[in-house]
Amino acid sequence: MKFHLDASEAFENRHHGQRTQDESAMLQQIGVASIDQLIDETVPAAIRLPKPLDLPSALSEQEFLAYFKRVGQQNKIFRSFIGAGYYDTVVPPVILRNILENPAWYTAYTPYQAEIAQGRLEMLLNFQTLVSDLTAMEIANASLLDEGTAAAEAMSMFLGARKGGKKNANTFFISDLCHPQTIDVVRGRAIPLGVEVIVGDYASFDITHPDLFGVLLQYPATTGEVIDYSDFIAAAHEQQVFVTVATDLLALTLLKAPGEMGADAVIGTAQRLGVPMGYGGPHAAFFATKDAYKRQIPGRIIGVSVDTEGNPAMRMALQTREQHIRREKATSNICTAQVLLSVMSAAYCIYHGPEGLKRIAQKIYGLTQLTREIIQSLGVEVVNSHHFDTLTLRIPGRSGRVRELAEERGMNFRYLNQDVFSLSYDETKTMANAYKFMIICCPVGAYYAAGLNPVKILVEDELVRAVKGGTGFTKCGGNYAGSILGQVKAEKLGYAQVLWLDGEHRKYVEEVGTMNIMFKIAGEIYTAPIEGTVLPGVTRDSMIHLSLS
Repeated sequence: MKFHLDASEAFENRHHGQRTQDESAMLQQIGVASIDQLIDETVPAAIRLPKPLDLPSALSEQEFLAYFKRVGQQNKIFRSFIGAGYYDTVVPPVILRNILENPAWYTAYTPYQAEIAQGRLEMLLNFQTLVSDLTAMEIANASLLDEGTAAAEAMSMFLGARKGGKKNANTFFISDLCHPQTIDVVRGRAIPLGVEVIVGDYASFDITHPDLFGVLLQYPATTGEVIDYSDFIAAAHEQQVFVTVATDLLALTLLKAPGEMGADAVIGTAQRLGVPMGYGGPHAAFFATKDAYKRQIPGRIIGVSVDTEGNPAMRMALQTREQHIRREKATSNICTAQVLLSVMSAAYCIYHGPEGLKRIAQKIYGLTQLTREIIQSLGVEVVNSHHFDTLTLRIPGRSGRVRELAEERGMNFRYLNQDVFSLSYDETKTMANAYKFMIICCPVGAYYAAGLNPVKILVEDELVRAVKGGTGFTKCGGNYAGSILGQVKAEKLGYAQVLWLDGEHRKYVEEVGTMNIMFKIAGEIYTAPIEGTVLPGVTRDSMIHLSLS
């Protein structure tokens, strides 16, 4: 008996199932003796490496999965407040189990055979319907690749729709309030099309530019600003300029729809509707437009028809990809759909219903509004006048310090420069997240200056994290008489009693601007620095929140 002590299951054998005798038969059929000979005769030597790739030995599937898991465990999972089109979301367990983890859904391909794909077609029709309803547009397709390519497809569609005096126009304007990744994708797509792209301030841009055929706007803007573009869009239409608006479907449960502003196309991503961020993708984009452009819309449209027995039935009513129709008539040659992910978003909206979606949006708006009101009262400048889920803040010279404090606490914000950064809320964020951000953003003394009691802005996790991890604490010894004492109940880490200052320590704090809080945990005395000043008038009974830094 032969023993194969180094035997392992090769992934390629499991993947394609090709047997040695099958390979030999195919090689004999085409008249070559080996795979190497086939490659030598078909691949030019000028584009081949003269030696094998310098790669380690292949791993088995099990070895790879174990290695991949070890590497993945090195990631530090932070809470994301970055926004810019990417948000944490809650995937309802019923959708997770029955759609995302179900091979009947995640292996499905293009539904060419309508008679066996009615379920998928119905869910895609649901997706189209919710997009049309929220954007107030006449038609929507069954999804696209992502928001950036959807914007590029809109530019391409309107390039082909030019008429009259704009028949030869080749300039496309992008508002600098659009997400940066969208701007980059559109710029890249414009190069082979010969389109000149201008990026700038929409409010000061000359819409009468004679070579302009299209505009891309963001709503809400990447800064969080909420702008009614109705007048701008009307002015653009007077110049035969098409307007595309990139938007957020969840925001549209509360905001005026782009279709009501007169937009010619509305695009965006449905990611935050029940699809995890997934380290950046994939996510389903949406594309809605006017009925007049149904022959030019990229992707595919699911329609309602009747079967041979006269019953309602769904089918692919329109598709414009070059592999499906004559190439010169095609309007799209990219991946035309993210079916699994658009189905998830449709299921998410069905699961919550219109009122449920609105409640989620109201919670997000409420957290953002609470944060705005408190930090503005503490002297922090909020750049955007209106908002849905995003605030852009200017804190001269302190953005770097905010970043340090945030990253210590596992929080990622979006840093635009040394003075400006932004944060965005989503359905997973809570009051505790909002309060923690405020503590990071503002020194303790600012609360007193604003007439606020910091203990009202309590984040128990701050103390729990510090106590359990020991971050920022030094064990003390010696005489504690006259110190600022705070008693911490060891069995309830995170509950702090009243802290007070005697005259001597208050004077020190007023002059120096910092202080060390000393407190007791399970009989041991610890000290931690606290930022900010305590203003004159602070009494023995004043409450001071532990803003650890």
